Amino acid sequence: MATARFKMVDEMESGAKFFGLTLKSVEGEIRAPDRFRLLVDAVAPGLGFVEIEMLAVGELAYMKFSEDAPWAPLPVDQVPFNFGWIGVTLSKLLPVIESPTITGWESMGDAGSIRIEGDIVSDDLSDLITSVDPGHPITLTLWLDDDDHTLRQMRIDGQLYDDDAPETTRLIIIKEANINIDIQLPEIASGS
Repeated sequence: MATARFKMVDEMESGAKFFGLTLKSVEGEIRAPDRFRLLVDAVAPGLGFVEIEMLAVGELAYMKFSEDAPWAPLPVDQVPFNFGWIGVTLSKLLPVIESPTITGWESMGDAGSIRIEGDIVSDDLSDLITSVDPGHPITLTLWLDDDDHTLRQMRIDGQLYDDDAPETTRLIIIKEANINIDIQLPEIASGS
């Protein structure tokens, strides 16, 4: 998977955390090895709903807290995700799943998918979600395309962070993969 469009939601609306805010959803685009664009809907204490945009190209990352706000530099080590070579990152996850079991076949859009479930710990996701807190048990469910075995969806059931509720469930839906995605630095960052 060299490129992808995806959506992630807090499936049970359990109060999943994101930069100290309460996550509602994330829509994003990824272009390996080092580019992503995210639009995060979250709830901030005292402010209500906020929309955060994040963008990274290489070693440069930026974020802004509303459409009209200026882009602000974000230290790369504070970016909560590592989307570089996401396909490789996810394939490294498969061997660490304990007791993986095929639990069904489902229709997803215009294709069939194989559903696989197994157990991991939050640490196992640290290559993808860089700021996870260690030691939390996770049930991982993967939906793989029946024909080419590409990832279609992934459910992370359990705490990634100490502040998450135990029943937190994040669902990541891969909308499109290996498509043309162009991600460029914002004008202020490129000096234009």
